[in-house]
Amino acid sequence: MLFSYHVGAAQVALLLSLLWMPALLPVASRLLLLPRALLSMASGSPPSQPSPASSSGYVPGSVSAAFVTCPNEKVAKEIARAVVEKRLAACVNLIPQITSIYEWKGKIEEDNEVLMMIKTRSSMVPALTDFVRSVHPYEVAEVIALPVEQGNAPYLHWVHQVTESVSDSSTVLP
Repeated sequence: MLFSYHVGAAQVALLLSLLWMPALLPVASRLLLLPRALLSMASGSPPSQPSPASSSGYVPGSVSAAFVTCPNEKVAKEIARAVVEKRLAACVNLIPQITSIYEWKGKIEEDNEVLMMIKTRSSMVPALTDFVRSVHPYEVAEVIALPVEQGNAPYLHWVHQVTESVSDSSTVLP
């Protein structure tokens, strides 16, 4: 009886592992992509071979959300308006009254700032960065971008459409 119980437990364990395997496949496949995604984020560019397009036709990572901090709302609005007018971005959200704590020139600083959330094509991030650096009052402007993997397909297509007239980032001048 003890032997049949032991075999029964092993069979149950095998059955449970087989039942859980399909549930773990999406997690395992995402873990396999993690090194490529981290490398892509560290390099500041989308993967050289993006993931297959979803049924909506959106290519994951082809749109980015860039973040820029500004000293006040006036500066943030001026930069936001300029990047949209130059079609370097489809949309900019201004998030007021953030507090930034950072180390600068050996001292811990704390400032009130405005955060800009800029939606653009990933291929436009270098031109966007160059423009922001050329007009931003900070000695070292924060410009960081993260690829958008998923979202509302019509919105993501709209971002592409609005920014598509700027085909070569090297042609955009401040």
